Amino acid sequence: MKILKDIIEKNDSGPGKLFDLIIQSLIIYSLICFSIETIPALTLKVKQFLSVSETIVVIIFTVEYLLRLVVSERKIKFVFSFYGIIDLLAIAPFYLTTGIDLRAIRIFRLFRLIRAFKLIRYSKALKRFYFAIYSIRAEMLLFLITTVFLLFFSAVGIYYFENPAQPEHFSSIFDSLWWAVATLTTVGYGDIYPITIGGRIFTFFILMIGLGIIAVPTSLLSSALTNIREESSELKKNP
Repeated sequence: MKILKDIIEKNDSGPGKLFDLIIQSLIIYSLICFSIETIPALTLKVKQFLSVSETIVVIIFTVEYLLRLVVSERKIKFVFSFYGIIDLLAIAPFYLTTGIDLRAIRIFRLFRLIRAFKLIRYSKALKRFYFAIYSIRAEMLLFLITTVFLLFFSAVGIYYFENPAQPEHFSSIFDSLWWAVATLTTVGYGDIYPITIGGRIFTFFILMIGLGIIAVPTSLLSSALTNIREESSELKKNP
């Protein structure tokens, strides 16, 4: 049992690295097949091949999930952990949709994209990225709340400036939200733009705020990644 546990949970040995490589390759292969399935007018042979591939991959992922559950010392904790939930969601859509002809249930197939998150388990860089986001979750939540508030404020402001001049584009605050998103993120699609003096001045200030908003999460994440990388280096030096 200890040998199996080391292979599955550690990647510092040959068998462990091979196990990780196989699972990573299957995850990428599965996502590629998922994308190919969306191509119209696929031949019957290709569809059958993709179907068989999906079945084989899911079986392997299911065995992996069960093995992780078996070797886990705290099985309940593993089931409800981040990785445990990701592993379960990676295989659940297959069992939920197989043999069921209900159109509504097919939305669960979208959760096959969850398999991409399984790569976090096997990549040190992705792990650092995950822990970086986790370490600044409070700051990111505050940033998200502030951004939503600014989006609403921008939509309200441009509505009162532009509604009298362009009622077809800024007919309500909800319609103005599209302009607010495009402007605050500095994307600026150009399909809706202000024509009044007040609206243009207001847009200028919103654009300036948008530039600052983009910099905030970037700097937070960069700082968090630097701290985690330094902590990892310290652990290697002083195990």
